[in-house]
Amino acid sequence: MTEPVVRHETDGTSTARTFQIQFGDYRAEVVSTGAGLRMLERTIDGAAYPLTESWPAGTKPPLSAGLVLAPWSNRIRDGHFDFDGIDHQLEITEPARNNAIHGLVRRRDWRLEEHQSARVKQSIDVGLHKGWPYPMRLSVTHEVGDDGLTVTHTATNTGVVPAPFGLGIHSFVRAGNVPLDDCTLQLTAGVWQPMEPERMLPVGPCLPVWNSRYDFTKPQPLKGQWLDTPFGSIVADPDGKARHILRAPDGTGTVLWTGREFNWIQVFTADPEHDQGYPDRGRALAIEPMTCPPNAFNSGIDEIVLEPGQTWSAKWGMATL
Repeated sequence: MTEPVVRHETDGTSTARTFQIQFGDYRAEVVSTGAGLRMLERTIDGAAYPLTESWPAGTKPPLSAGLVLAPWSNRIRDGHFDFDGIDHQLEITEPARNNAIHGLVRRRDWRLEEHQSARVKQSIDVGLHKGWPYPMRLSVTHEVGDDGLTVTHTATNTGVVPAPFGLGIHSFVRAGNVPLDDCTLQLTAGVWQPMEPERMLPVGPCLPVWNSRYDFTKPQPLKGQWLDTPFGSIVADPDGKARHILRAPDGTGTVLWTGREFNWIQVFTADPEHDQGYPDRGRALAIEPMTCPPNAFNSGIDEIVLEPGQTWSAKWGMATL
């Protein structure tokens, strides 16, 4: 086992670590805070081809880039949900919209379990929190190979009663150094979820993407597109992977794939003038694998229930076209 490559201070409150992994042409860096994917790139013809947005080591990731969102992804309305006949009131972590957002582990340091040249595994225990009486253990493994990056998540209910669960990843994708407005986006999604613009929560049923501005079943230009939208009815290829593609004009690009456990993706276009995202790059694009849509603990849509001692697992990954 190798030692962490970099040690630095994060936000002046905790010591975070950065782990480098590499195999062949692919290289990635994973941080301990939020188990975040800080960068992924491939060397092509001697030059680095970035597949993700990045941020300087030792600083806060813009817009929670690359971080793991669990034991729920996205937002819970008013921080309130009912499970198994019991009301729960979570801490409000998005005061402007009165929501509980992005779970409990994105700002915590994860434990290093294993660090090899091409693989790093981290874990964290979710203890008892305000409105959350469900202990569980999460792990995430980032591994690079000839086929790019593969990320494996597990969640184990370490408590004595059933527990609700959802997971997302705040992954930002890029196609090398090509500006986002010059790229196209293709998604294997059949429906989109309308959202309340004030609170960014689902409103009404999902709608078919066909013949709408949300139809990305064929490549669509991203110039002028502003999205913060959940997509469902994800269609997997015969190998069980659903592939979502950001493509540059020269035909190169990045594929973000998800396994069958991810029934949703959220697509978000970040505006550097308002979101303080990546001002040196212009607009940025997040394609976020999610097991369930926003507010799933209230709607029940694709909510996962872990029985005591049960372990759940899922995979996703990224590669160049």
